[in-house]
Amino acid sequence: MIERGHPQVSIVRQCELLKLSRSSVYYVSRERHQEDMNLMYLIDQQHLETPYYGSRKMRVHLERKGHRINRKRVQRLMRTMNIQAVYPRPRTSIPGKGHKVYPYLLKGLKIDRPNQIWATDISYIPLARGFMYLVAIIDWYSRKVLSWRVSNTMDTDFCIDALEEALQRYGTPEIFNTDQGVQFTSEAFTGVLKAHGIRISMDGKGCYHDNIFVERLWRSVKYECVYLTAFESGHHLKRALSQYFGYYNLNRYHQTLDYQTPDEVYYQQPMTLVA
Repeated sequence: MIERGHPQVSIVRQCELLKLSRSSVYYVSRERHQEDMNLMYLIDQQHLETPYYGSRKMRVHLERKGHRINRKRVQRLMRTMNIQAVYPRPRTSIPGKGHKVYPYLLKGLKIDRPNQIWATDISYIPLARGFMYLVAIIDWYSRKVLSWRVSNTMDTDFCIDALEEALQRYGTPEIFNTDQGVQFTSEAFTGVLKAHGIRISMDGKGCYHDNIFVERLWRSVKYECVYLTAFESGHHLKRALSQYFGYYNLNRYHQTLDYQTPDEVYYQQPMTLVA
């Protein structure tokens, strides 16, 4: 640990002993500029409407909203948000170096029962003074949200926490589908799936529709919860998401589920009609 003002060992020597960059010692972090927060909010909203917009079209969209901005800045903000345009291209979500990428197993597969397919993804969530990331695990057949976590970093740990909670509460699925992001291709994440005998499926490159049910969940979460409130903190966000996912599973009717709720379909409970 660097001790400033040490009478015998200078900061330069302390950095050499600890093998630290001097620039990292002198660096003082600062809050992200509010203008960036506003731009990221607009990018997030537009990405839900037009996920095929890359940095060029997103820049034009922001300029028409009255914001003078160059493409490099748009690219930087989209990288921070983990947002990419959806279209076929050589590389999309990038796995970590040495991480194995698994084939997509769901093409043409008939999905007709709970716990047949689970899926997950990560989404950017804006706050009043910053942002967080949300990961959720859903059952494809019923659309039920099995577990979720929020984090202020794009690490693997919060994804594993959500996975382990879902496995503990609901048993094991036959197949688990993800994108090719570094969090899901990591040995730590896939190792949990392998330990439970779960087959691993990963989206194809540039294939937005491979994980379409999770993408639809993000749209619902943001328009029905996140965008309605300027959350002041992560604690405020967690409380609101807990209430929303409870409502989503228990009370939100889905047209594609014949106007049943995810819980009714997951637990195979017939809907009760009131005369």
